[in-house]
Amino acid sequence: MTSPVRASDTPFATRVEQGKDYYWCACGLSKSQPFCDGSHKGGEFTPVKYSATESKDVYFCGCKASANKPLCDGSHKK
Repeated sequence: MTSPVRASDTPFATRVEQGKDYYWCACGLSKSQPFCDGSHKGGEFTPVKYSATESKDVYFCGCKASANKPLCDGSHKK
């Protein structure tokens, strides 16, 4: 398995809206980080769906190494 591209050394703070779905870029190639723009096509990665259960600020993983994908777990500090 290929490793994803590290898109950022920090998480992406994002305001999400209750009832909306968001598709997190798992490959790291998207130009619309932290969200998928289809750059993974033809590769082994697929976006991860995040469904907002409430409107709030969340932190999407930027390093692509989180064990809690699509949200940051602090892996970027390692």
